Amino acid sequence: MKSAQSLPDDVPARYRGWHWVKTLWPYLMEYRWRVLAALLCLVAAKVASVSMPFLLKYQVDHLSAADKAGIAVADWWLWFPLALVLAYGSVRFLNVFTGELRDLLFGRVTERAMRRMALRVFRHLHQLSLDFHLNRQTGALQRDIERGTNGISFLLRFMIFNIIPTFLELFFVIGLLLLNYPPVFALITAAAVVVYVAYSVKLTEWRTRYVREANRMDSTTHARALDSLLNYETVKYFTAEQREAEAYDGALAGWEQARRMNRLSLFSLNSGQALIISLAMAAMLLFAAYYVLTGVMTLGDFTLVNAFMFQLFLPLNFLGFVYREIKASMANIERMFELLDEQPGVADDAQQPLKVTEGRVEIRELVFSYQPERPIIRGLSLSLEAGKTLAVVGASGAGKSTLTKLLFRFYDPQQGRILIDGQDIRQVSQQSLREALGIVPQDTVLFNDTLKNNLLYANPQASDEALQRVLVMAHLERLVRECPDGLETVVGERGLKLSGGEKQRIAIARMLLKRPAIMVFDEATSSLDSQTERGIMAAIREVSAGHTALIIAHRLSTVVDADCIAVLDQGQLAEQGTHQQLLARNGRYAALWNAQQQEQEI
Repeated sequence: MKSAQSLPDDVPARYRGWHWVKTLWPYLMEYRWRVLAALLCLVAAKVASVSMPFLLKYQVDHLSAADKAGIAVADWWLWFPLALVLAYGSVRFLNVFTGELRDLLFGRVTERAMRRMALRVFRHLHQLSLDFHLNRQTGALQRDIERGTNGISFLLRFMIFNIIPTFLELFFVIGLLLLNYPPVFALITAAAVVVYVAYSVKLTEWRTRYVREANRMDSTTHARALDSLLNYETVKYFTAEQREAEAYDGALAGWEQARRMNRLSLFSLNSGQALIISLAMAAMLLFAAYYVLTGVMTLGDFTLVNAFMFQLFLPLNFLGFVYREIKASMANIERMFELLDEQPGVADDAQQPLKVTEGRVEIRELVFSYQPERPIIRGLSLSLEAGKTLAVVGASGAGKSTLTKLLFRFYDPQQGRILIDGQDIRQVSQQSLREALGIVPQDTVLFNDTLKNNLLYANPQASDEALQRVLVMAHLERLVRECPDGLETVVGERGLKLSGGEKQRIAIARMLLKRPAIMVFDEATSSLDSQTERGIMAAIREVSAGHTALIIAHRLSTVVDADCIAVLDQGQLAEQGTHQQLLARNGRYAALWNAQQQEQEI
């Protein structure tokens, strides 16, 4: 586990400051009139707040004068400051009302900013490259976004409605004290504020490193738990419940330690702040009592100074809490802003849409590796003629499935080009490219939704007739018939309620529903039994007739009817031809064919 002291160095410097203001400013300006009205309410509330101690002073002085004059009880109403009492009540109501109105006006601004930022991060994550998502921890990512959006809400509301108003009130109070009373009161107030703010800033900066560490450990524990629960079956297969519990408890232990340091630092901060405020209040009361006894101030003035102290120092004490929470919120949104700084590994700069006229695919001198020291594809050239079927076969690790990732531009090759109807796929928009492609992936992952919605994900506008047609073609009628809720059956997290073969048939139906110009089948029948495989391959041949189709296959029996078969060996083209031509050559393909035939006989 990283030491807490090193954490601030792991965060870009601009995230430790007020970068979030620049990021959120456009969202605030979207409702600029609401923001302005809320600020006016804020000023009105503070003016009302500052005027209340003066109204209280006049009441006390009025009643004190009546007491000295010996007014009879029967004549109390002549000396009772009714107007002052009514004014005091009205001002107090105005203070509360304008505060509530301010919150009402600004609430929509805050919620809209949270919505905009959450959507911006969500869209950005979908734009990032496959490499980023292969290395992420979904649980930690989810927690980062959740804490970040909540942090935005806190920053906006408390920065504008607590820090600014408190300093506005401080300005008013110090000015009024200087104008009306001996300068010692204003000096004590100003000195207390300066010392309080300096102490709070210093201690909070020190404490923030523990907040970051607590956040990091919170994300780690959440990711650990989510990863274990998503792999529930694997945990059961290997009786690893105790190991998973120990690993989770280890992550919780790190979180507990970070929280303990967080709490200790909070104790130091709160204690110091309380000491500063207590000394300032005691000093002001001492001077106020002295001036009353010497006749410089009245009893009402003493009451006013006392009211100002509570009215001023209590918000100032709350300001310490707000500043701490703002720093914590800034630590919370650091990771979310870092996510926005992540750049896609595959840039989508081109605006030109792909225009598919025939569907011819050309691969020219392709070179690609995930890591420089481990080349996957080495100078590969292939041609997939329009309306024809090309099967790519070979041993595991030959680079077959990598071709689909390059075709969909999840990665860009280090050298070479892929052309569709003469257009380099790097020169067209990724959206138009992927709209022209359809795939049945090797590993089918479904949404935790109904069968129908998972099928319609490929084409939400598809008719019921088209849906029924692909159900028949993908041999899904029996599954739908056996499910109690039919097409409305929920498939579970990642489709865990279905078998591997059922999920693969859904993937095939989904692709058939899309009817793309170029079809890609990446081990499309790897989880199917032989009988179903034959039926699906017949359906694939039927639907791909007249379409360009690329079939990545391990079982050679599924591609014997392909127009052309390319055999890959360590990322290079070893052989190419039809099934009969390749068998006649008695080369690499023939060896693979004979080995698989022997396996089937056994």
